[in-house]
Amino acid sequence: MSNNNVLIVSEENEGLRIDKFLSDVNEDFSRTYIQKLVKDNSILVNGKPAKVSYKVNIGDVINLNVPESITPDILPQDIPLDIIFEDKDIIVINKPKGMVVHPAPGHYTDTLVNALMFHCKDDLSGINGVGRPGIVHRIDMNTTGVLIACKNDYAHNFVAKQLKDHSITRKYEAIVMGVLKDESGTINAPIGRNPKERKKMAINIKTGREAITNYKVINRFRSYTHVECQLETGRTHQIRVHLASIHHPILGDDVYGPPKQPFKLIGQALHARTLGLIHPTTKEYIEFSSPLPEYFLELLNKID
Repeated sequence: MSNNNVLIVSEENEGLRIDKFLSDVNEDFSRTYIQKLVKDNSILVNGKPAKVSYKVNIGDVINLNVPESITPDILPQDIPLDIIFEDKDIIVINKPKGMVVHPAPGHYTDTLVNALMFHCKDDLSGINGVGRPGIVHRIDMNTTGVLIACKNDYAHNFVAKQLKDHSITRKYEAIVMGVLKDESGTINAPIGRNPKERKKMAINIKTGREAITNYKVINRFRSYTHVECQLETGRTHQIRVHLASIHHPILGDDVYGPPKQPFKLIGQALHARTLGLIHPTTKEYIEFSSPLPEYFLELLNKID
């Protein structure tokens, strides 16, 4: 959003508290930050200063006056990297659970980008700007596994085209809740922003983009299923949303699954196991794999 913003409340948001409404429509703003803006009289409803407890009505005109923010410099950090492969064009990383891929509000340090900047110095592509050097795709903070970054703009464009053409091999392993009946299947359902909770994604027939996930059963347990998922597309939270849509959310996913999760997991049991692509320079197909992390193996031994 720009510094001065005007929003008109639609029917689907009627009755929401103003801090929830505004944090839902702009994922960069937390409810705490919105509450601060309200207290600073930086939010007007129909021309009058808002109150934190105000519940919005259809047709309300809301003015946000967001102060100029200064994005902090993204600095290199000496963070150990589990490097699977590296040459002059690409670097392939085994990303650990809990690491954010690139800086964003609330996460300007300790990201994969901070670590790559230290390791690669100035040898990172600049196509995605100063905040995301080298980053051509990403996986969620609590998803582990194979991730590729690019060291120059030519490699970045070459890999990005393969992502756009859906020609990159991307296989994941997950543990889902419940027992899948079919040995394999395809989930073909468009994914877009959840119209009611803007920080979440959802099956969205009207505004969503094509999303296709193929899955097959690796092993069944009494209450869970170990599955492999292969992506044809790469939408935000795609595997998580798709598996939840067939009533088998990923174990540990308290966003798209039940809020209370067994085993006290931190985030979803999802691992990016395999990544395959045509190399930018050699033009040969290369494939990289990452072993299942320890927490995932422990889960397989615990579940029944």
